[in-house]
Amino acid sequence: MEEIRKISVEQCCTYYSVEVSFVQQLDEHGLIALSHSGEEAFIEYDQLPDLEKYMRMHYDLHINMEGLHAIKHLLHQIDLLQTEMRRLQESPGRE
Repeated sequence: MEEIRKISVEQCCTYYSVEVSFVQQLDEHGLIALSHSGEEAFIEYDQLPDLEKYMRMHYDLHINMEGLHAIKHLLHQIDLLQTEMRRLQESPGRE
């Protein structure tokens, strides 16, 4: 069985020098998913690139949580459209 690798939110925030409340807000807005064990919250390693992306947008570009959520939605829509476009380009009968 595959082990899920995760880090505590406190350790993560110390490493990235961000506030715990920022990560909690990302979780509340559905941008990342935290897991909980007792009182402690954890973030999975595979979500760290998303966390870094949201940190840059929020702190460097001053984008609020609602803006981050909108950007996530738009990027997801772009990915879907690109996948559909590739599928159509690879379909048989195309000249």
